[in-house]
Order: sequence, then structure tokens, then C-alpha cells
Amino acid sequence: MRYLLLTYLKQPNGQINEVMALARTLKKRDYQTANVILDFKHLKVVTASMDGVNVPRDFDRIVQYYMRYYESTITRLFKENGYEVTLEKVNDSKVQP
Repeated sequence: MRYLLLTYLKQPNGQINEVMALARTLKKRDYQTANVILDFKHLKVVTASMDGVNVPRDFDRIVQYYMRYYESTITRLFKENGYEVTLEKVNDSKVQP
């Protein structure tokens, strides 16, 4: 796998659901629907937006944020793409979404 895709779906009651997926290649619909796309082969942010607002494209910062929730998946993505995992968990006060 190469890409980590995160999509946020807003429910009518105001609740937001997060959907995480992995992909080998990106499709046109991935660009249209995913809020965050991370490329673990080239270690870059393909897209990052929340509710239409673009988020700074700092790969390390975004990966550290999601490492709390998807640690095993992110570790696997790094290893499958030939990288050592050097990121550490950061406490909540240091990383902003």
C-alpha cells in the first residue's frame, strides 16, 4: 500500500464520522472525496483540507497527529515503502489538527 486516505462525513445531526482507507493507486474520486491524502512512498501530502479550509501541508506534523489513532497502520505503510519508523507519539498539547 502507498496512500493513506481520510474522509470526513458530516451527519445531519452535526456529528462528523471519519473514514480511513488505504490505496495502492489514487482514483479520480479519491481526489474529490478524501479530505487528507498522504503519500508514503514520496513522504508528501497530496491533499489536506477540512471543511473547505486548506491545512498546512507538513507531512511530519500530519503523520504525528494521526499516529495516535492509526499507529499500526502508519507503521506498516512506512515499512512497506522502505522507510524506518522514526516518529514518536506526541502528547495532545503539542500537535494541533
